[in-house]
Amino acid sequence: MQAQTKPPIVFIHGMWCGPEVFEPYERFFCERGYECHRPALRHHEPLNNGLPALGRTSLKDYADDLEVFIRTLPQKPVLIGHSMGGLLVQMLCARDLVAKAVLLCPASPAGIHALSPSVVRSFMGVMARWGFWKKPNKLSPTAARYALFNKLSPQAAQDAYLQMRYESGRAAFEIGFWLIDPNKTTVVNPASVQQPMLVVSGDDDHITPATINKKVAARYRHAQYRSYPNHAHWLIAEPGWEKIANDVALWLENEPYATAKAVAETESVD
Repeated sequence: MQAQTKPPIVFIHGMWCGPEVFEPYERFFCERGYECHRPALRHHEPLNNGLPALGRTSLKDYADDLEVFIRTLPQKPVLIGHSMGGLLVQMLCARDLVAKAVLLCPASPAGIHALSPSVVRSFMGVMARWGFWKKPNKLSPTAARYALFNKLSPQAAQDAYLQMRYESGRAAFEIGFWLIDPNKTTVVNPASVQQPMLVVSGDDDHITPATINKKVAARYRHAQYRSYPNHAHWLIAEPGWEKIANDVALWLENEPYATAKAVAETESVD
């Protein structure tokens, strides 16, 4: 009997960054025998310089581009998405394009009120600009340190900031102001998401707080939730990221299609 091949993994990056943020994860999973892909979201090439077209780019544009790429693969992939990439994974799950899904500190879909004080502080510099919903934006070094890199060393945070891109104001609006988004871009029907899903959170995340991540997991019938102390939003590269990546790999290799609701209480992993 022929052994079943591992599905490919597609890593989907989040706001203000590019596919290079998943280089450590790609190396880790390639060493475990996975075929890995790191597509760049539209207009997220290096040094995008705040292209005007980027400011008007929708999450739907990102999802549509990813769908085109996914359909070139020989089988449904595992999607691993970070932050906004985690929301895109949810949208693609609802399109039935995914075998299994891993959401790392995901942005939340419509229906989850996520504007906590730390989230508002994280986005204040973006939202304070009139017309932000149609302009490219980028966090200041101080805002990025608070929102994204609060568990990195000063040097690592500076290095990470130098890799940051501009991001779409429209995408920020669609995530943060879903109640008044006329296109309902971030609406994800939970009944359409039947894949096994792992939602991973850092306990000290400011921009996608653990309490919000747990609500994301609770929306989906086959989701499991894990929270890591001493980690925050950049858990893809914070000290100790290897343990999280290993836990994700073990989950992928041991989790069959779920048959019952898996989320109850927060599972905190030491």
